[in-house]
Amino acid sequence: MTVITVLNLESETIMDLNLDGEGFLVNRDDWTPEVAREIASRDDRDLTEEHMNYILAARKMFDTEGTVPPLRKFCKAQNASKADMFASFQTGPMKLICKWGGLPKPTGCV
Repeated sequence: MTVITVLNLESETIMDLNLDGEGFLVNRDDWTPEVAREIASRDDRDLTEEHMNYILAARKMFDTEGTVPPLRKFCKAQNASKADMFASFQTGPMKLICKWGGLPKPTGCV
């Protein structure tokens, strides 16, 4: 387990958060946009507005359905192609969406 320190801009407090061995947030309720930016930066990536829109949509779907949507279903809901998603994330999009979005690792993701 890894602990990261993030400044919550909304509450102006510093948060120490736990990540599992793969860098996924342990407690989903600790997620904020600042946490997403920090986790993405640990993956040597810049979080774009497009990424954040996908993250927020996935979090909403998770809240509604109680599970991480498979890529095909997520693409359909976002009116995006798999090619668009891979172009944006450059690697497994649902894994990064979930990782940066404080969601559980997608089923079937290695």
